[in-house]
Amino acid sequence: MPSAIVTASADSVGTITLDRPSKRNAVTYDMWVALGHACRALGGDPMVRVVVLRGAGDHFCAGADIGELLAERPAHVPSFMDVNMIAEHALAHLAKPTVAFVQGDCIGGGCALAIDCDIRIAVEGSRFGITPSKLGIVYPPASLERVVRLIGPAARRLLYTGDLIDAHEALHLGLVDEVLPAERAEERLAELCATLAQRSLLTQAATKEMISAVLSHGAVPADLADAWAREVAVAADPTEGVAAFTERRAPRFSWNGPNPT
Repeated sequence: MPSAIVTASADSVGTITLDRPSKRNAVTYDMWVALGHACRALGGDPMVRVVVLRGAGDHFCAGADIGELLAERPAHVPSFMDVNMIAEHALAHLAKPTVAFVQGDCIGGGCALAIDCDIRIAVEGSRFGITPSKLGIVYPPASLERVVRLIGPAARRLLYTGDLIDAHEALHLGLVDEVLPAERAEERLAELCATLAQRSLLTQAATKEMISAVLSHGAVPADLADAWAREVAVAADPTEGVAAFTERRAPRFSWNGPNPT
């Protein structure tokens, strides 16, 4: 059976597609496992500088497959929630810029996946919802922390009611970064990815980790700042960036990961 998680890469952009359109890309147990693997694979691929998450067909993702949520599994097998959280952690901590391209429904676990990404582009007509209150479950702490960091107290209404909101309200709340008509969205996605791929991955990776620290703890810990300062000291990107600026040409950044210590 073909995987319902499809991974591809081209022009420095890796794409992960949730490929179960007949179920609005609802995520099964096996899909969570495969999604975690895909994030780690693209994170370690030196040719990939940007990662896009999207859904096949008309929708981004309708959430976790509820039919599998409470299924019994052997004691030694990770639970549905375990593999869900492992995949979300791998996506949220992928050390490269990540972009969620959202069309159609982005609900429940699908909304969590979009929030795990750094940037969210929404197509007009998209719908967003965070729906644990409709199932009588408690939202996982890591997912709750990420949505509260993103939109603040507005998360209360979405979590309490489970109501769906449209893309323009999502933009107003800060849940998405851009809303575009369908005929423009793919072009804008390509433009954004091209820009991200041209920039310094050193800058992006360091900034991503330090922003996460600020949102979690209010400041950048000294040891984290020191670690990135050491990395900058031995990396070629700063020299290349200054040379390119001086020579009025596009930079050719080469950093692909921390220097082994």
